[in-house]
Amino acid sequence: MKIFKRFMFVLSIILFTFLIMLSILGNFLYNYAISAKTSKKDILNKNSETEEIGKDNLTEEKIFEKWLTANTQSVYITSNDGLKLHSYEGMHVDTDKWVIIVHGYASQGLEMGDFAEIFFNKGYNILVVDLRGAGLSDGDYIGMGWKDRLDILNWINYIVDKSKESQIILFGVSMGASTVMMTTGETLPSNVKLAIEDSGYTSVCEEFEYQLDKIFKLKAFPFLNVASITTKVRAGYFLEEASAVKQLKNAKVPILFIHGSLDNFVPFYMLEKNFNSANAPKEKLVIENAGHIRASKVDPEKYWKTVEDFIEKYINL
Repeated sequence: MKIFKRFMFVLSIILFTFLIMLSILGNFLYNYAISAKTSKKDILNKNSETEEIGKDNLTEEKIFEKWLTANTQSVYITSNDGLKLHSYEGMHVDTDKWVIIVHGYASQGLEMGDFAEIFFNKGYNILVVDLRGAGLSDGDYIGMGWKDRLDILNWINYIVDKSKESQIILFGVSMGASTVMMTTGETLPSNVKLAIEDSGYTSVCEEFEYQLDKIFKLKAFPFLNVASITTKVRAGYFLEEASAVKQLKNAKVPILFIHGSLDNFVPFYMLEKNFNSANAPKEKLVIENAGHIRASKVDPEKYWKTVEDFIEKYINL
């Protein structure tokens, strides 16, 4: 009996220690990748071709930031879970055409000024969002597209409330592209005419599995499992839920898929998985020799010609 009690005591200590270690591991991975309060420079630096991500230099970025702040006003909505969310809104007086522009991982709306200026100069109203936990929006975690898809739905409703005749395009890059894809799987108002995703990942788990191997040389199990449980506790969602490929199966709006052939942050093979998952009308554009979110820089003529041609099929210009 004494031996059994000692055995159970030792086993309890081992199990308790194991659980403590898993908790520490889970919180480390959460803080490393999901928390909005910790720097993501290590992740970006170890994917150095991203160039934070897709900008040519800081001077260019500041120029686009100045343009965005000079040509837009700040607007706010409240998310379903009570967060105050921010966007930059730029409007023309004579159009109901809108583009909702969604930034990528460890970024913010201000860093989408280059895309915003091009769409605005083409005659579109623009709504450049700060996702939860980014820019001027509330939140202490990164939604990875999953929580954000519902926020984008609320921004869509914000536009529809302003104009019942609005024609809305969803446009996103990197995590923003995955956010857009996840949004297309929801029930959308008829005002949403099409979506354009540039360099989006298939699912959070597949992207994190890729990064775990690339950065730490680790396999998914048990690290992703522990990180997923921690994310559910601290951010309210399991990593497994955040899947663009699952959402795309329910998509109804036409989608243009764009990817650079040399993307090493969101690997190029994910383009085909995303494209093949969509049952809606779809097209894809591959820009050779382009890294992550570099397609519009490497071949801007082909990029914007393809975007314009796709839009013209579904928008009343």
